[in-house]
Amino acid sequence: MTLQEYDYARESPSKLAASCLLLALTMKNLGGWTPTLEYYSGYRSQDLHSLVKRLNFLLTYQPRDKLKAVRTKYSHRVFFEVAKVTPMDMLKLEEILNCC
Repeated sequence: MTLQEYDYARESPSKLAASCLLLALTMKNLGGWTPTLEYYSGYRSQDLHSLVKRLNFLLTYQPRDKLKAVRTKYSHRVFFEVAKVTPMDMLKLEEILNCC
């Protein structure tokens, strides 16, 4: 999804990947950012919070009328229908990120 948005072009690919992972872990309630993830990624959880919030906002308020190829592709069961996962409520996400 971020490949279609110019706002994310200035982000480093490693930080973007780490933020996507943290958002996915949070959305699926699989735990938070562990010391192992911090060590290997080089990012602390707090370093990723603002980007995680922006990514969730992108999932929540994306335009539905154009650029549908990515959404269609990842709506297929081969990709575990990840495009159909409901984004997190922004307040709940903020609460979870602040407690960690």
